[in-house]
Amino acid sequence: MNLFKSSKLLFWTLWSLAAVLTIYISTKISFVFQPLYALFSTLFVPVLIAGFLYYLMNPFIKLIEKVKVKRSYGIIIVMILAISGTISFGIKIVPILLEQLSELIINIPNIIANIEIQADDIKRIPGLEQVDFEEVLTRLNLSLDTISNTVLSSITTSISSIISTITGLAVVLITVPIILFYLFHDGQKFTPAVAGLFPTKYKKHVIELLSQMNVVVSGYVSGKGLASIIVGILVYIGMLFIGLPYSLLLAIICGATNMIPYIGPFIGAAPAFIIGLTISPGKAILVVLLIVIIQQVDINFLTPKFVGKNLDIHPLTIIVVLLVAGKMAGIVGIIFGVPGFAVIKTIVVYIKNLVVEENKKVKLL
Repeated sequence: MNLFKSSKLLFWTLWSLAAVLTIYISTKISFVFQPLYALFSTLFVPVLIAGFLYYLMNPFIKLIEKVKVKRSYGIIIVMILAISGTISFGIKIVPILLEQLSELIINIPNIIANIEIQADDIKRIPGLEQVDFEEVLTRLNLSLDTISNTVLSSITTSISSIISTITGLAVVLITVPIILFYLFHDGQKFTPAVAGLFPTKYKKHVIELLSQMNVVVSGYVSGKGLASIIVGILVYIGMLFIGLPYSLLLAIICGATNMIPYIGPFIGAAPAFIIGLTISPGKAILVVLLIVIIQQVDINFLTPKFVGKNLDIHPLTIIVVLLVAGKMAGIVGIIFGVPGFAVIKTIVVYIKNLVVEENKKVKLL
């Protein structure tokens, strides 16, 4: 027993083995956790959306509080504005998006034919006459027919699940405002409530750690969210200026993917580039220039202004996190991998600093 208490290696090894054994046993009795999984899967999306909106809108409530307005009144004002904006978006914007999306789906064969024409024109460029593009596509196991069949098959599969999607959307629309209201109203009680679960000597550290985590998540979501909205608006104006079809749909895609650091803008720009290429190479180049200019504005002004140094993560680390998170959890991992890593880093750094401080106190004694 004394050896167990004195050896940190033995202590943490046994705890790790116990944790692994617990997880393994849990996988063998999954039926016990089935109700919990059903509850989690049902509430996951509403809670996720409500949490995102909370961090996105909470700065506006704090701004209202600064002008001597009670928080409860500020919550009501922001909620009314948010619901009104959502209704206006649904009435005015959603029909346009659906129209552009349906038009895009109908025009897929024409888009593919235009890409083939542009590919033939590219072959005539001096220096590229000897390149066999068909052989390259074959080696990559790609072809326009394969791509078109895959797209059409995906659309057909999606249509078969429209009813369940509409049902899920109805649940989200009903539950998100309720969850969001209580997050605004009682969110400040979360930290003391969690701290109350720990022994008295740890409460101060838990409160400090949760506060730091809240600053990191709030700064990233609200800052990056606001920057992405502005990016989407700028892209929409730019696409209207250069005369690109489906401009609203493509701008929303660019704005949404801008939430993903570094690789997000490339993902969002790909559909716009393809649409531009179906018109002419010059139009595709204009799309690239537009995206590059707007991204420079975002990188050098918007993101530093709104996000600041809350993340403080090396770009290479972010790329690795995105690759790993995307492999583990798909698009959800890509979107939430970076803030999740930032939270983990905050916890590790805080514990490390706490251990260093405790060691210094021991040495002084």
